Amino acid sequence: MARYLDVHPVDPQPRAITQAVQLIRDGGLVAYPTDSGYALGCALGNQEGKDRIVRIRHLNDKHHFTLVCADFAQLGQLVHIDNSVFRAVKAATPGSYTFILPATKEVPRRLLHAKKKTVGVRIPDNRVVQALLAELGEPMLSSTLILPGETDPMTEGWLVKEELDHQVDAVIDSGECGTEPTTVIDFSDGAPEVVRVGAGDPTPFE
Repeated sequence: MARYLDVHPVDPQPRAITQAVQLIRDGGLVAYPTDSGYALGCALGNQEGKDRIVRIRHLNDKHHFTLVCADFAQLGQLVHIDNSVFRAVKAATPGSYTFILPATKEVPRRLLHAKKKTVGVRIPDNRVVQALLAELGEPMLSSTLILPGETDPMTEGWLVKEELDHQVDAVIDSGECGTEPTTVIDFSDGAPEVVRVGAGDPTPFE
């Protein structure tokens, strides 16, 4: 049964955040609110956590997992960014965007797109996620919580708890959550390609 952690959306209680982070460090899988719906998150090196996300979402091997970062310094350690891309990404973060970029050697090979050697990265505009990442001290492996057969992410903590009670280790509920998934921008080939239009305005990348 998943632990249910009720937190304040603007000033999340440190005790609840610490409990969630300890679960992540211990190999757990956590459902948490972001600026673009709920997401599933685990530690970067947690292969079982990744496998659990795949099972919950019925994903195939073409899926781009996202590395959720606290800030640009973390993001810069994970992906290669040239100057033109840097300016565009910097202007759009934090925000409801996922950027697909060539990965550095800091990223485990099993997290990369098999052919392109790319990975998705984002910096969410959400106080709860920022508190989680600050306490964790490293990026988190993540995937938007869109259930099989659905097109939109889950947005309410109590529903997530009801649906995934025996499949995740904790559900963080802050009462407020974005309702659209991220806008996905692919820089694999240098020029931006809008792969998915979501909560973030795609105009700067078109």
